[in-house]
Amino acid sequence: MSPSRAPLLITVAPTGARRGKSDHEALPLTAADIAQTAARCRMAGAAMLHLHVRDENGAHSLAPDDYRAALRDIGKVAGKELLVQVTTESCGVYGVDQQMAAVRALKVDAASFALREFFPGDAVAAPVAEFFAWNIARGLACQFILYTPAEIGRLQSLVARGLLALPRPHALFVLGRHAADGQSDPADLDAFLALWPADWPWSVCAFGRAELEVAGRAIRLGGHVRVGFENNLQDVDGTTLASNEARVAQVAALAAAAGRPLASPQEARALFSLPATGS
Repeated sequence: MSPSRAPLLITVAPTGARRGKSDHEALPLTAADIAQTAARCRMAGAAMLHLHVRDENGAHSLAPDDYRAALRDIGKVAGKELLVQVTTESCGVYGVDQQMAAVRALKVDAASFALREFFPGDAVAAPVAEFFAWNIARGLACQFILYTPAEIGRLQSLVARGLLALPRPHALFVLGRHAADGQSDPADLDAFLALWPADWPWSVCAFGRAELEVAGRAIRLGGHVRVGFENNLQDVDGTTLASNEARVAQVAALAAAAGRPLASPQEARALFSLPATGS
């Protein structure tokens, strides 16, 4: 099957670590609200949820109990088949030891890791190497977040050196995170793809109102897409999006127009070499 016709994985990131209700009333912050949003986004076409949780004060949290509450509600409301990917984002609050401890405590199916946070240089700390070896051995679906094309070389080196024993690691390219105006440029995707191995899977997310344009390019080029209020609240005309599920539905429509079927949660799991799970 041509990459441009392979099932498209739509991931939704509905909350993020920094935004609040003052940014958008529909931003889900509680476990119950996240679960309801997850169910609506699943109906709109998302097969994976990128999960951020908050503590009782509304602050970014990696606390296992905060995660467990959200995971429990998501399973009840959105269905256990939805693939849930927990974030390990530090947000300037957590250190690597705490990030690793959260994943160890949760034993979830999927997690994302900012490459620059866990592998800031060529030297790799022994606990970090052991942590990823343990996770890969138990079948964790790892996704590595890359903010610049230069990070691709570091990821390739880690794979070549056996520090990440993954034959085809999956990355998320982040466009526009450090742009002065907070807006991504769709052309920035080309710099990532020029260096990315052709047979390695990839997804992209984009800040600002170019999010949908970037998604369209990824769909045509055989990549996968992450959208949601974590990165963007704007529609293409600069107006405010109504909801996370509204943007997921727009991406699903682009996929239909391009002839790409949407990945089911089971196909999303297969993309990360995870075993199937029941509903």
